[in-house]
Amino acid sequence: MSSESLYIQNLDTPIGSMQLSFNSELELLAAEFKESGEPGYNTSGHEFQEIKNTVKQLTEYFEGTRTQFNLKLSPVGTEFQKRVWKELQEILFGKTTSYQKMANQLGDPKVIRAAASANGKNPIAIIIPCHRVIGSDGSLTGYAGGLHRKKWLLDHENPVKQQSLF
Repeated sequence: MSSESLYIQNLDTPIGSMQLSFNSELELLAAEFKESGEPGYNTSGHEFQEIKNTVKQLTEYFEGTRTQFNLKLSPVGTEFQKRVWKELQEILFGKTTSYQKMANQLGDPKVIRAAASANGKNPIAIIIPCHRVIGSDGSLTGYAGGLHRKKWLLDHENPVKQQSLF
């Protein structure tokens, strides 16, 4: 059994603290919001250029100067979950889709619940933009990071900044 290194970097954002997790190849495994009081960890990975680049790209996103990411991702999940997460990455900045449209894109309208479940298990927030999936009726639906964060992210990406999407 090989001992794989895990590098953790915390990042403060306008909507709370994020914990970034990287494998020994410095691919991003997870980018998760942490609630205040929830333990966060920092390891000695912050000197690596790949980690600095991830922090830089996320910071630029929050500053409003980045709409796309160019990072090495390695989310852990089933093959179906990975298909869903790949599909999520096709949703452009400032756009949204519904769970039903996502199921249709995956080739089977009946997988809507499975697609929604995979969406909810997405370990890489923002970069794999699961926040861009809304209800078929246009409603703001579940988000593992909290609906207040989903609303903030959709408003942040709204090209018509004058009014909130929700």
